Order: sequence, then C-alpha cells, then structure tokens
Amino acid sequence: MYTRFCAVLSRISLFLAILGLIALIVSVQTQVVGRYVFNDTPTWTEALALQLVLYITALAVAVGVRDAGHIGLESMVSLLPVWMRLKVEVLIHALVALFGAIMAWSGWIWTRLKWDELDPMLGIPAGLDYLALVIAGVLILLFSLEHIIALLRGEEVVPAWH
Repeated sequence: MYTRFCAVLSRISLFLAILGLIALIVSVQTQVVGRYVFNDTPTWTEALALQLVLYITALAVAVGVRDAGHIGLESMVSLLPVWMRLKVEVLIHALVALFGAIMAWSGWIWTRLKWDELDPMLGIPAGLDYLALVIAGVLILLFSLEHIIALLRGEEVVPAWH
C-alpha cells in the first residue's frame, strides 16, 4: 500500500513538473515576444520563470530519487561481498532520507522566516521560494523510506513512469 501511495505521489509530482515546464516555456516566450515584438517586457515573466524553475527542479529531483534516476553508487556496491551489499544499500538510502529530512526542515525554517516578505514582481510571499525545498525534502524522505522497505522485503521499486 505504501508503494502504491509513493507511486501515485511520484506520478503526480512528474505531472506537475511537466505542467510547470509548459508554464515556464509560455512565461519565457511571453517575455521574448514582449521584449522584441512589442518593446514592452512584462515585469512578472522573469520572476515567474525563476519560481517555476525552483518547483520543477524540486519535483524532478524527488522523482529521480524514487525512480533511481540519480547518481548512484551501484558500481561500488556490486564490488562488495554479497553479505554486505544489502547493508550498504540500506545505508545509502538512509543517508538520502536524512538529507531529505534536513532539506525539508531547513526549507521550512526559511519558508516561515520569509513568508511575510512579498516578492515585488509577483506580489506573492517570498517564502514560496523555500517551500519548494520542503516539498522536495518530504518527497525524498518518503521515497527513500520506500526503497529501504523494498530492500528489506527483497523487492524492487518500480519506476512510476513504467
């Protein structure tokens, strides 16, 4: 059940990242057309594009962790004796989970600290910049735990896009 939950979260994250990428393309195109066709660049397009890059990256990194699309140490692990492989793989995923937890916690601190400040171009809380870290950190933590559970059960996490 936890694996299904994580697979759904991963698919939703990937879908939102794709929608964000489309919105990013539209934002940049609006900026280019405004600048070179109308000689009047909308001020919000660059700020929106930067905001979208934060969220697209955060979601894509989390999905990469779940679908094992990140840089791994598989070549090193495969050189280890069989009795040690599982322990090292669990340790690797535990360290990634710890990284996700620290990322979520520190992102939450910054989100709260910056929430009352407004982004001058978009008029939204500046804390939204850091909320992307919270989302990515929580997803990385959840997906790393899924990998640990799967390893201990002798199962494999099937990528969400399959």
